[in-house]
Amino acid sequence: MTTFDIGDIVKGLRAARSDWRESQGRARENGGRELPSPQALERIVEQIKGALFPMRLGPPDLRNEAEDFYVGHTLDAALRGLLAQAVLEACQASRRGDGLTEGVKERAAGMVREFAQSLPAIRRMLDTDVLAAWQGDPAARSVDEVLLCYPGVLAMIHHRMSHRLYELGLPLLARIVSEIAHSRTGIDIHPGATIGPGFFIDHGTGVVIGETCVIGERVRLYQNVTLGAKRFPVGEDGQLTKGLPRHPIVEDDVVIYAGATVLGRVTIGRGAVIGGNVWVTHDVPAGGSVAQARNDEGRGLS
Repeated sequence: MTTFDIGDIVKGLRAARSDWRESQGRARENGGRELPSPQALERIVEQIKGALFPMRLGPPDLRNEAEDFYVGHTLDAALRGLLAQAVLEACQASRRGDGLTEGVKERAAGMVREFAQSLPAIRRMLDTDVLAAWQGDPAARSVDEVLLCYPGVLAMIHHRMSHRLYELGLPLLARIVSEIAHSRTGIDIHPGATIGPGFFIDHGTGVVIGETCVIGERVRLYQNVTLGAKRFPVGEDGQLTKGLPRHPIVEDDVVIYAGATVLGRVTIGRGAVIGGNVWVTHDVPAGGSVAQARNDEGRGLS
C-alpha cells in the first residue's frame, strides 16, 4: 500500500502560510476563521432567494398559506448568517486600517439591517428584470419559465443583492455573491456596476460588466458582450489606480448585440443600437447605431 509522508507536507504548508502572512504584514491570530466563507454565503444567498420568491425558488413542498411563516423563518436564519460573515469582513477591514476601528460588530449589524430593509425594493426591481426578459424573448412561454430557467435572471438576482452589499460597505461579501452567479452562468457582473430596472441579458454566457458601469433603464444585452475598461492608469508607485470611472455609461433603451465590445468611459446614448462583433471606444449619440462596416458603406456608424 502506498504511504505518504503527511507530516512533512503539513510542515511545508505551514511554512508557506507563515511566509505569506509575513510578506503581507499579517500576524497569526488565535481563534476561528478570519475571512468570510464562500460556502456559507452560498447557503445564505439560496435562503434569501427563497424568501424573495418563495413559491418559485423556495422549498418544493411549500404551500401558499405558509408563505409568510416560511419567509420570516428563512430570513431570520439567513440574516443571522449574513451578520456573522459581515462581522468577519468588517474585522478584516479594521485590521487593514480601512476605517472600521470602533464598534465593528455594531457597524456590521447596521449594514445587515439596512440590507434586510432593502429586500422589498430588491424584489420589486427584480420583477422588472423578469418582465423585461419575458417581453424581450419570443421563446419565453411565461414569467415563471424566465425566473426558473434564464441565466440572465439568475445573474441579476445575485447582482441586485451584491450591489446593495457593495453600497453598504461590504465589498468582499458582494464580490463573493456575484462570483457564485458567475460560476453558474458565465455572466460576470461586478457588484459595483449600477444597473437600472428592466435589464435583460439574453442567453448571457460570456457577458462582462465592469465595476464603474452605469446602465440605464430597459437595456438589453446579448451573449459575449463586454462593457470594459480601455486602459488602467498607473500611480507614482507603479500600482494600478483604483476606483476611477473607467467603464461605459449605457443610457436607457439601448440594445447591444452578441459579441460587441464597448471599452472606456464612453457614453452609449439613449435608444442606440450596437451591432454584433463590433469594437466601440467612442461615444455613440442617442438613437445612433454601430455595425460592422460593409464594402459598400465604408464605415460603421450611422
